[in-house]
Amino acid sequence: MDPRTTPLFVIDVQNGFVNDRSRHVVPVIADLVSCWERAGGPVLFSRYINHPDSPFVRLLDWTALQEAPETDLVPELTAAAARATAVIDKGTYGAFPRIVIDDFRDNGWEEVVLCGIATDSCVLKTAADAFEADITPWIVTDACASEAGPDVHQAGLTVARRMIGARQLITTLDIQEFVPVPAERTCA
Repeated sequence: MDPRTTPLFVIDVQNGFVNDRSRHVVPVIADLVSCWERAGGPVLFSRYINHPDSPFVRLLDWTALQEAPETDLVPELTAAAARATAVIDKGTYGAFPRIVIDDFRDNGWEEVVLCGIATDSCVLKTAADAFEADITPWIVTDACASEAGPDVHQAGLTVARRMIGARQLITTLDIQEFVPVPAERTCA
């Protein structure tokens, strides 16, 4: 993994997904983004927007994240998002529609490092979509959370191990092997 040619993809770290069960990952993700940027790596963000006619509303009766401030990225990531390679708005679990896969191919990106919220849905679906597009996904487990709590986060990781492989689940400590970290700071 070379951070200069492997994007860090921050999935849905938005006000509407941050609560007492997921808030702990925001500083971890902010630090990881900072380390990735210092290494010269591309950073992507996704932002989920729940449209009124979406299956989330129609089938799940879930009406959250339809407008700001819920749909906004958390303040800790706003400046990084302004510098990002891309911010992708989506209305689905996954952040890998055909156009994003095509952009990965055009840029020669064969791997993607994923972090964000929620491990059990949007991160997992994005990882599975990358896997199926023959883009090697890496999930940074301690830089992911579920707004539904740690048990649901762990359930997402269990399914990810089966879907994309146990080797693809890494931690911020593993990232330090690839991302140069100044002595006074860590990516963890």
